[in-house]
Amino acid sequence: MAENYVLLERTELNASAASVTFANIPQTGYTDLKIVMSSRADSTQNLVDIKFNSSSVGYTRRSVYGDGTSASSASGSDSQNLIQSISTNTASTFGNTEIYIPNYTSSNYKSVSMDTVQENNATAATALLGTVLWSNTAAITTVSLTPVSGNFVQYSTFSLYGLAAVGTTPAIAPKAYGGNVIATDGTYWYHAFTSSGTFTPQVGLTADVLTIAGGGGGAGGNGGGGGAGGLVYSSSQSLLNGTNYSCTIGAGGTGGAAGQTNGSNSVFSSITSTGGGRGGNGNGATGLSGGSGGGGGYGSSTGGAGTSGQGNNGGGGTNAAYGGGGGGGAGSAGGNSTSTIGGNGGAGTNTY
Repeated sequence: MAENYVLLERTELNASAASVTFANIPQTGYTDLKIVMSSRADSTQNLVDIKFNSSSVGYTRRSVYGDGTSASSASGSDSQNLIQSISTNTASTFGNTEIYIPNYTSSNYKSVSMDTVQENNATAATALLGTVLWSNTAAITTVSLTPVSGNFVQYSTFSLYGLAAVGTTPAIAPKAYGGNVIATDGTYWYHAFTSSGTFTPQVGLTADVLTIAGGGGGAGGNGGGGGAGGLVYSSSQSLLNGTNYSCTIGAGGTGGAAGQTNGSNSVFSSITSTGGGRGGNGNGATGLSGGSGGGGGYGSSTGGAGTSGQGNNGGGGTNAAYGGGGGGGAGSAGGNSTSTIGGNGGAGTNTY
């Protein structure tokens, strides 16, 4: 028996992905796992493969399925027992699946049940009920989901829940809502925003906040490179229970031979990182200032200035052909161009 579902990990794809893996699954405090997914493939093959602990052996499957007109069944010695919407289905529709994994830490074989629907708003959808037996006595520590062909498309979502035993307090549980990716390493919870949204603590929190703005647009032709978006790290921020903190994700600037723009700011509550400066064009224009500055264009020796504490300056251009300076980065300034080659972009950082 189980008392409540607790979110352990959630991923919303910001771009297509070849697979999704739930790692760092807690081994105490929970009895069962449940996965809820909404997915679509960029191919015409609708099957999804589920694997435990990266193992490719020991699986048997059974399934029954139908579309309202006909029904059938299938079996096999693999775990390709999920279906999703595919590229030929109605645009922007996603298949829906729930996977139940009881006694995932036991030393018995693991029997998994699932129900899944391939949505298609234009015609009848296919529905499937299935089960997978994994003949392995190891505790499940990771679960991976992989399309048999192609990739999961952008906006596919995957959530992992744990079921806490009756009378126990969940060993690991998130303390806030919000974010396109929610994950834990067993000690810290991470909420990553790849699109604008709201972060809402469920208890008073002390959190580290990292904001990164959109990068500046590079100039075409003999122009300079765009500067990186500003990076601001703010540690030990006190966040109040039940307060909605807005999170705005800055877009990258527009590039091109003309009309290039700075990147947009990213903002969490009152913390702002500045958009990267655009590169100067090939008519002697300097790079603009920003989080990191844009590189100067051909005929200009001046790169844009970076914002103190957020980034670095852009490199300078020269009067030589292809003489644009490199855009600044969070780790170092952009390089100056030479008589034969444009300047290198500034280095990033892995400090955070």
